[in-house]
Amino acid sequence: MFSDADAAALYDLMYPWDGIRFPGDAFYLGLVMDAPSVLDVGCGTGALLHQARERGHAGRLAGIDPNEAALARARRRADIEWVRGVAADAAWDREFDLATMTGHAFQCLVDDDELRASLAAVRAALREGGRFAFETRHPQARAWEGWTPANATEVEWADGRMLRVSHHVEAVIGDVVTFTETTAEAGGAVLRVDRTSLRFLDVPALIAFLEEAGFAVEAQYGDWARGPLTPASREIVTIARRV
Repeated sequence: MFSDADAAALYDLMYPWDGIRFPGDAFYLGLVMDAPSVLDVGCGTGALLHQARERGHAGRLAGIDPNEAALARARRRADIEWVRGVAADAAWDREFDLATMTGHAFQCLVDDDELRASLAAVRAALREGGRFAFETRHPQARAWEGWTPANATEVEWADGRMLRVSHHVEAVIGDVVTFTETTAEAGGAVLRVDRTSLRFLDVPALIAFLEEAGFAVEAQYGDWARGPLTPASREIVTIARRV
């Protein structure tokens, strides 16, 4: 009723590139524009790398993502390398100056072994001294408590219908939150239900995984304006360097 291709198009409709509305967009674009070669891990529909090309980035840009429908939209630009796969599948060897992982994609690495394999692959893809930039939701903010049907988002679909996207948390076990995302018509007819688990690592645990993988944390921020991590921070924005 609502295909993977539809879901990818809906994502772009809900989260269009906008450095003001979504300040993380501007944060990452600045890093990308300053790096000669960039690998976007979990690139989705390719918005970050598309923007970089449109803004004049002349270097090497590559994206990897497991979602074929999202990659189909990313491939609308043929001047960027697109690879289907998860982070751990990245097979590049010291080829990039910067790796990014945006849209809280890092939190999809739920299992310890998956996380370690992914960090090892990202590190291997970076040149000596290369940087890895990503963000996770700070567990202290307990963002999942707002993932309720009452906080649904309504968006106008391409055919003029109003669609309603809502969330329902099924379980919180340790630092892993499992929830469903339901896409429905405004009248209530359900079109699609997706189930996702995300990991909410705290700062010490996150740093420990990075250091074990051969990264040194260069900077961590509590917001997109590069403010410090505080008890009120909702994000952990991290820039780590390959050592």
